[in-house]
Parts: sequence; C-alpha cells; structure tokens
Amino acid sequence: MAGAALSRLTSPIRRGLVVGAEESPISFSEASRLPFFVGGHPLPTPASEEAGRRALAVAEAVSADETLLVLLSGGASALMAVPAEGVTLDEKRLTTNLLLRAGADIYALNTVRKHLSAIKGGWLAARTKGNCRTLVISDVVGDDLSVIASGPTVADASTFADAVEILNRFGGHAAFPPAVVARLQSGAAGNLPETPIPGDPRLGRTTTTVIGSRREAMIGAVAEAVQRGYQAIRVDEAVTGEARTAASAHVHAALARAAGAARPVCFVSSGETTVHVTGSGKGGRNQEFALAAAMSLSTIAPSGMLASVGTDGIDGPTDAAGAIVEGSTLSRARAAGLSPDRFLSDNNAYAFFHALGDLVHTGPTGTNVGDLHVILLA
Repeated sequence: MAGAALSRLTSPIRRGLVVGAEESPISFSEASRLPFFVGGHPLPTPASEEAGRRALAVAEAVSADETLLVLLSGGASALMAVPAEGVTLDEKRLTTNLLLRAGADIYALNTVRKHLSAIKGGWLAARTKGNCRTLVISDVVGDDLSVIASGPTVADASTFADAVEILNRFGGHAAFPPAVVARLQSGAAGNLPETPIPGDPRLGRTTTTVIGSRREAMIGAVAEAVQRGYQAIRVDEAVTGEARTAASAHVHAALARAAGAARPVCFVSSGETTVHVTGSGKGGRNQEFALAAAMSLSTIAPSGMLASVGTDGIDGPTDAAGAIVEGSTLSRARAAGLSPDRFLSDNNAYAFFHALGDLVHTGPTGTNVGDLHVILLA
C-alpha cells in the first residue's frame, strides 16, 4: 500500500512511517523519509510499540493545513501498538493471547484492545490538528471500520463496560493481568475517558474508506476457476464460528447446493473462523478448518477437495497459509499411523498436515482480506 501511494502522490511527504510483518522489499527511507518497522503479529512486540509511538508523533506534527494519510490493513492491531497508561506491553500481549486461545472473535478481541490502547479506537486521528484520510483493506467480516485494525482513526461505540463483560465471558477476571482488569473496571466506573464516540468533534475532519475486502479475493478466485473450466459458485455468506464446527456445516451446505450444478464445480467462500484452544499443539484456524472438513469429505464427497488458506499467507503461529484435503486424506493419515481425531483434539493440525505434505506454503503475501475456502467437486 505504501509503495502504491508513493508512486501516485504528487504532494511532498514531510514525515511518516511504514510498519509491516516482515522486511519490505521496497526502499522507503531515503526517498520518502518513511522508516520501516517490523511489527509483531498476532501479538505485538517492542517494535510494534516503537512504531505506534512514532505514528502518534507523526499525527501530532500534522498542522491544520496538512493531511495525515493512513493506509491500514488487517493485522495492524498487533503491528502498531501503544499500551494505555497503567498497562505494559507484556500485559497487553498476555491479554491478547488469552483471548485468542479462548476463541474470542475479532469484534470481542478488538473491543478489549481499544480500551487498553493509546492509539486504537480513534485516538490516532484525535491527536492530529489537520485532515485525516484513511484507506482500509478489510480482513473483518462485515467491514466494520471501527474493528478493522481496531479503528485508530474511527469513532468507537464500544465502552469500557463492554470490555469488562468480554473478560467475564472469556475466562473471568482472575485469568487476566490485574493491571488490565483494574484499568477496564476503572473506565467502566467512569474514572477514565472513553474512546472517541461517534460525533466527537476531534474526528470531524476524518474520513475512512474501505478499498478492498474478502469480496475481491472471491472475485479473483472465481475468475480463475472459470478460466480452468469449472462451474464457479460464489458463496457470499461469510464463514464464521468455531472452525471445526463451521467446516462440517460448510461442506454439507456446498454439497446440497451442488446437487443441480454442472460438474466440475468450484465453490468459493470466505470469512474468519475462531479456534478455542484446549490442546497443546500447533496450527491455525485454516488448518483446523481443513482437518475438520476432511472428516466430512471422506464420507459424503470422497472425490472432492477443499483448501482453506489465509490470504496473508500466515495461518496462526505457523509458516503455512493453510492446508488442502481430499476424500482420501483420512485413509492416507491412518496408513501413516496418524489419528485425525487425536490431532484435532490437541489443536495440532499443523503436525498432521506436515506429515502428509498437505500444507499450503505461499509465504507472506503482503495483504490480508481474511480467509479463503475453495471446494472442488468432479
């Protein structure tokens, strides 16, 4: 996004920065005064905090006749982080990790993040005196601007009380760092200012627009499927919920829709599922989705295939984007002495697919519009 902006902007850039999950192949610093920060994802790192503090400094330096241009994509909640007063980065990391492992969706997760942050929930835009123009690539189902990247330039309707309720729902106060609980409770009691709400005059010169989302990924996949001779069906309803449950329901729904379709047929869908981690294994939501889907394919569509991948090329804390399964996946696994049920119950889909050679490795793609699911039926 930064590279594209630099190639099109005609006005001089006085100051700025770029933050991403890996070293950029584009050289920013000399020509455009944009230092590059390698932030952490899905958990923030000290470099994430350094980048966030630099972003706040840039926003504060914008004068009334200038424009702060903000280019956001999914993942920025972790890549650019500034803990609120009284909370440390480690406490934010622990809270985020606990919520992720408990299966919190992005709405719940980012509600808590915004109320532990000095940059999210509209605070970045509130720090500037000039215009603020934000362009967003969405990885959030529904494209809610206040949720994508935790909405650093968008008004926030959620409250400290909402964040407290989320902690109660995902483990209770005793499970989280005392400083985190204390801040959220203090805010809920009215002792701390809420994030800027809709209509806040500090955001009166701010505009935010979604310029890309999961729909673009599906359109591209459908076009490729048609070119390869498939009858392509785009499923616009988002795939959400617990990964292992959503996978089975999704496969059954696709088979029902395929009953009257010409073959070969390709179903393309997208969304974002969650995983409630109870085991000690390694994987991501796409790999868990694929493993659960394999159990359905083996019985109702043995000639079918399914791929589930993250469009950013990074599925959970792994080097894989996702995995591919087909009707014989389970029989090949059992022949190799692998128990699908055991790997699924241990949240260890990565080891399962690694042993079979069925992981999808794309490397980081440089963008993020959620997860893509493709089902092929001959």
